[in-house]
Amino acid sequence: MQTQLDWSAYDSYGAGDAYAAVPSEGGAYGKAAAVCIGNRQCQRTEKGVMCPSFRVTHDAAHSTHHRAATLKAALNGEYGPKPFVGPELEAAMDLCVGCKGCKRECPNGVDMALLRIEALAQRWKQRGGAPLRERLLAHMPHWAGKLARLNWLVRLRERVPLLAKLGERWLGIGAQRSLPLSAPAEFLAAAPTEPAGNPDGREVVLLVDTFSNHFEPETAQAALDVLTAAGYRVHLARPPAGERPLCCGRTFLSHGLVEQARTEAKRMVEALLPYAERGLPVIGLEPSCLLMLRDEYYSLGLGDAVGIVAKSALLLEEFLAREHDAKRLELPLRPLPQAQALVHGHCHQKAFGAMKSMRKVLGLVPELKVEFIESSCCGMAGAFGLEAEHYEVSMQMAELALLPRIREADEGTLLIANGTSCRHQIRDGARREGVHLARVLKAALANGEAEAN
Repeated sequence: MQTQLDWSAYDSYGAGDAYAAVPSEGGAYGKAAAVCIGNRQCQRTEKGVMCPSFRVTHDAAHSTHHRAATLKAALNGEYGPKPFVGPELEAAMDLCVGCKGCKRECPNGVDMALLRIEALAQRWKQRGGAPLRERLLAHMPHWAGKLARLNWLVRLRERVPLLAKLGERWLGIGAQRSLPLSAPAEFLAAAPTEPAGNPDGREVVLLVDTFSNHFEPETAQAALDVLTAAGYRVHLARPPAGERPLCCGRTFLSHGLVEQARTEAKRMVEALLPYAERGLPVIGLEPSCLLMLRDEYYSLGLGDAVGIVAKSALLLEEFLAREHDAKRLELPLRPLPQAQALVHGHCHQKAFGAMKSMRKVLGLVPELKVEFIESSCCGMAGAFGLEAEHYEVSMQMAELALLPRIREADEGTLLIANGTSCRHQIRDGARREGVHLARVLKAALANGEAEAN
C-alpha cells in the first residue's frame, strides 16, 4: 500500500507494549491505527469533545474505537482487495467530523482525523477520483475571489426554496442549510503592502486565512487594528507578487485531496519561513487553518522547514496571552456595552489547549463576565454540515448543548466563537450572530467603537 500522507512518525510503534496488533498491510499507517487499544474513552459522554457522532447516536459503530477497528480489519484484508471503496470502511468513517478530540482526549492519542484523511485519499485513488461535490468544496479557496458575483444567487436561493432543493439534488448541498455571502472585496486587496503599526514596535506576522479574507474581512481588519493598537509592527503574510492569496490547504486535506493540500502547504511554508527564521510570531485567526501549521503539515512531507514555521505559529489569543504573561502587552481596553459573554470553543482550539488563552485574554476586558459553554463539536465541522446526508446529525450535535445554551441567553449577551463554521452553525440554529475574539477586543479598545454587538 502506497500511502499519500507521511506516517513515518509511527515507524517505531510496534505490536508490543501498549499497542494492539499491527495490521499486516499499510506499514506505519497501520501502526497509527493500532494506537487504539480499545480503551473506549470515545464511547463516553462526559465533559470534552470526543466523540461527537457517538454523543448523538450512542451507537458504538460511530465511535473512534470502531473506526480504528474497521480500519485495522481493512488493512488485514478482511474486506477484500479494495477495502477503501467498500461499504464497511465508508460507513465507519461517514460521521467522523475531524474534530481532533480523540488526539487530545484518548489516552493513547488516536489521531482519527488524520487516519480518515488517508482513508479518503485511498478511496478516491481506488475509485478514480473524488466526486464533484467534494472537489467543489475543496477548491473553494481557488474560486472564493469570484463568489461575490454570485451573492445575488445565494440571496435568491434563500427566497426560492426550489433553488435550494435543486442544489441538494444536483450537488448534495443541504437545502435547509444557509450559504455564506462573500464580501464585496477581499481584505488583502485593500490592505497595506508595507508593515502597519509602530515602526519601532515588535514585529509580528498576521496570517489572514481564506475565510477572513473573502467572507469576513472585518475580522481580519479587527485583528490588524488590535495588534497595531498594542504597538506591534504588523506584516501581512502574502505570496510572491502576482500569485493568488495564500491558503493553508485545510479544505483540500479535509476532503482527502492530499496532493492539492501539499501544494498549498508548500506555498504557505515558503512564504512564512523567512519570518519564522527571524523569530517573528505568525498569528492566525481561524483555528482549523492556523493549527494545521502545527499539526498536519508534519504529515505532508515538506521537510525541516515545517518545524521552524510550526514553532512560530500562534492563534491570536495564544499570542496575546503570552505577551500578557511576559508583561509586554499594552492594550488599552474599556468596558463593553455588553456585561456578559458566552464563548463556544472551536474543536481544534480545545484539542490544542488554546481555551486557557481565550479565558485569559477575555479576562482583560474590564467588567465582562464570561461563561464558556461546555459543549462538543458544533456539528458544522467545515463542510460536514453543508452535506445533505449529514444535515440532521449536524444539527443534533449542535442541539446537545450549544444551541440550547445560546437560546437561553438574553439578546444583550455577547456570543463569541472563533471558528467560521461555528458561527455559521450558531446563525442557522439559533438565529444569533457570533463574533470572533478579534472583533470583541477591537470594540473594547479605548479609542474604538462598540461594534461587537
